[in-house]
Amino acid sequence: MKRVAVVGATGAVGTELRCVLAQREFPAESYRLFASARSAGRRIDWVDGPLTVAELGPHSFDDVDLAFFSAGASISREYAPLAREAGAIVIDNSSAFRMDRDVPLVIPEINAKAVRSHNGILAVPNCSTIIMAVVLWPLHRVHPIRRVVVCTYQAISGAGARALAELESQTADVLAGRPPTPHVLPVPCAFNVFSHNTPIGEDGYNVEESKMIAETRKIFGDDTLRIAPTCMRVPVRRVHTEALSIEFETPITEQDAREILGTAPGLEILDDRAANRFPTPLAAEGRDEVYVGRIRCDPTIPDGRGLQLICAGDQLRKGAALNAVQIAELLSPGSAASERKRGPT
Repeated sequence: MKRVAVVGATGAVGTELRCVLAQREFPAESYRLFASARSAGRRIDWVDGPLTVAELGPHSFDDVDLAFFSAGASISREYAPLAREAGAIVIDNSSAFRMDRDVPLVIPEINAKAVRSHNGILAVPNCSTIIMAVVLWPLHRVHPIRRVVVCTYQAISGAGARALAELESQTADVLAGRPPTPHVLPVPCAFNVFSHNTPIGEDGYNVEESKMIAETRKIFGDDTLRIAPTCMRVPVRRVHTEALSIEFETPITEQDAREILGTAPGLEILDDRAANRFPTPLAAEGRDEVYVGRIRCDPTIPDGRGLQLICAGDQLRKGAALNAVQIAELLSPGSAASERKRGPT
């Protein structure tokens, strides 16, 4: 994967993607950065010197081996097939191909083997799905899961760089006594909690919630898994927190869960009851790991088959950019991080 392109290089995920590629010393002979006409010509500092952002076009992928897409579903649908036709492997962060039967939906800690069957495009799951799934999977392998009720408290970064800027400006407005005016999100995001800003279907579930159900089933290879999500936005910069209530087929103790989660790849337990220290957005921001804690039995589920916990993961990092780079590392054995433990292969 010597020649690498980053599409959406100036957006929130694209910026984090560039950071992760540099930090993990991903092996590449050259990089090309693409964005919209608005960002074309911008100079960005890179490991070996500054690079100029180019406007994305139909011939952008000539002589490209690997293309990371982080520019939204419509761009991916238009340009990812062109990149594949030009000979590049595409790793896509959008929702465009996730549920395509011929496109692997990959979390390396869970289903690394899936990269072997790609047809030129691989998909990164939704951020809320990733953060939940890396916690559920190691438990599910030992104690099969029947049902999950999940409530998410999702960061503003999931709505993009403009939404992040809006959070900052609205926070300043409120603190100065000015009314916050929403432009990117449907309601004020500063000092507010509201239902996730995706359309709601006839079943009453919004798109984010439907993604968590369908994507988790695809990744786990289990269409019978029952998942009941409620997705909310909270005034947090870039870390999603999720509260999980899990029903298992067999009894599970707190100690069982701690032992399983404590050795699982991509996780870190933060569960200090005496000090009241548990996963928080501030603790997880900028970290590769998903934090998990508040591990306790659910007394409302009989026979010791219930567990409750919370987890927190950086939406821009493990929820998007890092997961994409980890997929690329599975395709590039020569990468500096290729021997790191990342689950079943």
